[in-house]
Amino acid sequence: MAGDKNELEKWATDVIFGRARGLGPSLMRIVLRGLSWIYRFGVRLRLRLFRSGWKSQSSLGTMVVSIGNITVGGTGKTPVVERFARELTAKGRRVAILSRGYKSSDLKERQRWTNPETGGIVTSPPKIVSDGRKVLLGAKYAGDEPYMLAKNLPGVSVVVDRDRVRGGRFAVKELGADTLLLDDGLQYLDLDHSLDVILVDQNAPFGNGYILPRGTMREPPPNLCRADYIFITKCDGKPQDELIKRIRKHNKEAEILQCTHGPKHLKGVFNDDELPLEALEGKYIGAISGIAQPKSFDNLLKKLGGKVMFHTTFSDHHAFTSREIEPFMDRCINRGVDMIVTTEKDAVRFPKPHKVDVPIYYLRIEVRILEGEEVWERCLERICQRVSREPEDWAEERLGRPESA
Repeated sequence: MAGDKNELEKWATDVIFGRARGLGPSLMRIVLRGLSWIYRFGVRLRLRLFRSGWKSQSSLGTMVVSIGNITVGGTGKTPVVERFARELTAKGRRVAILSRGYKSSDLKERQRWTNPETGGIVTSPPKIVSDGRKVLLGAKYAGDEPYMLAKNLPGVSVVVDRDRVRGGRFAVKELGADTLLLDDGLQYLDLDHSLDVILVDQNAPFGNGYILPRGTMREPPPNLCRADYIFITKCDGKPQDELIKRIRKHNKEAEILQCTHGPKHLKGVFNDDELPLEALEGKYIGAISGIAQPKSFDNLLKKLGGKVMFHTTFSDHHAFTSREIEPFMDRCINRGVDMIVTTEKDAVRFPKPHKVDVPIYYLRIEVRILEGEEVWERCLERICQRVSREPEDWAEERLGRPESA
């Protein structure tokens, strides 16, 4: 069943990006393009409802920083969220990350929360992945990205709930948060945003040029006008003048910085082994991933000197099973690979094989700013110093701009 679902998702991806040929895929693209116009109208209507006051935003009386994108997946959002959380915590903010927990499983038994200061008990809280002191949920129930953030960020709370107003209210009242990072929050308008940070992948800034479901764009490019800060991600050091010019057509005011998602070291998936990146040089590698853009991971391994013998790919956020991993391990052994390498996001979903005959590592990624370090510092200071506003003020500023959808 899982294999059939994965094959269906792969086929759908090939249809969307034009790789699938023939009459069937061509007809499907026509149907999807029609549905895209309906989706586009829905985006416009929803923004208009918030802008006109028919739908209102909830204010939690604290700083809310939305970090999101106008495309589906692959912009490198999680490492950016991690860097925000880490540096804001170092500046004395009490940070909580709010996530919807994409593809996470429902808890078999709800958590019970006792406030350590007041002794008050919450019998049905949102999912508490981390209370800032301890990681309380694994990847299955938290979702891979929230769990990864909780594991890497001691001192930062991570809360998962589809209703992020409810999650944010819990984080402020029970966990003492004074700064909320709304993970993947651009389209979540029920909670007021103090700042909007939008990520744009320089490799595919506007996806394949089509709106969902025909393409990979959640919103059309003109909706970049909603950003306070725009991060051009996955830069390679080359000038981004043309892309910046395209962005400026839609947003003339946002501050722009350029960053890269660079590898830091190799880390053992099932142990504490840590290797420098030079350990990849000349090694025969079996790669495995379930991410939005597997080609970029493949290219990175090769750039670091690895000899990728094969790369087994799955759909984004795929929940690996032992039945999928065991044949992959057998293939690695039969081909005589030196090591298996996966991504950090996939590592938290990687089931332990019955026998680990080949060392298994993940690439630890960090965000490095190439252009705009001063913009980054101003952004952090703005978050630390800014007084939260009333929701109607936010609506006037954020949604009162010319309609772009």
